[in-house]
Amino acid sequence: MARLILSLDNQVLAEYNMTKERYTIGRLPDNDVRIDNPAVSGHHSLIINILNDSFLEDLNSTNGTYVNGKLIKKHALQHGDVITIGHHQLRFSDQQAPETEQDEFESTMVIPSGQQNAEQLAKAEAAADMAAAAATQPDEGAVATSVMLDDEDAEALKQDAEPKRHADTMAETVATGTAAGISVENAPNALPLAKLQVLSGAFAGRELELTKALTTLGRPGVQVAAITRRAEGYFIVHVESGKTDDFPLVNGKPIGQQARELHDHDVVQLAGVKMGFFAD
Repeated sequence: MARLILSLDNQVLAEYNMTKERYTIGRLPDNDVRIDNPAVSGHHSLIINILNDSFLEDLNSTNGTYVNGKLIKKHALQHGDVITIGHHQLRFSDQQAPETEQDEFESTMVIPSGQQNAEQLAKAEAAADMAAAAATQPDEGAVATSVMLDDEDAEALKQDAEPKRHADTMAETVATGTAAGISVENAPNALPLAKLQVLSGAFAGRELELTKALTTLGRPGVQVAAITRRAEGYFIVHVESGKTDDFPLVNGKPIGQQARELHDHDVVQLAGVKMGFFAD
């Protein structure tokens, strides 16, 4: 089923499942997709769905309708197209798009564990462990969702009360964490499955389900981060960058040398790509 994802300044505002043949887009209340903004005409654009194809048409709007930055009158929509109406964007997502397109995104941004430094990934895992543990502690003076981990802390963690368990599970996770998924049946009941949705760039509209214990994202030599899945939640950790102190951003703020818990509708910026985090 095709969907429209409405956003403004990279903040997702609404999603529309396209189950009807016709969808009008405009400022007036009688539109299927209403955008209450002076830059949008009363009836700005129209989308017609015919079988598995969708067609966009500008309705003689004042400011025009753009697709991927180009002014259009009529346009056959493709998966990942970005429609600009006034100051708003509508991303067209078609779940029937070929799987090879999703594979292209994953091969570009998702890094196999074998291509990463095992020591760096182990530190990322340890930071996430400490952040998850802190999230369950009612420490009045602590920030539960963000924990600094320096080399001394990492070494202390390796010498904790369960060194063998930690070493064994860490080695296994680093070797296979990004390759083996977690089945829904075995997932913790309290933790919903989550996904990343690309909000900018050539892969806008693409989605990545976070079913793995450790998902490493980014571009080696530029910026790399890991998202770990814990019973307590999802945590993002900086792994490495090509520049000193060049950290991923969450909601516009650098995470630093920290494991930061992700929340529904957070916006992650990594290696120049903005992605929305959504918990199902």
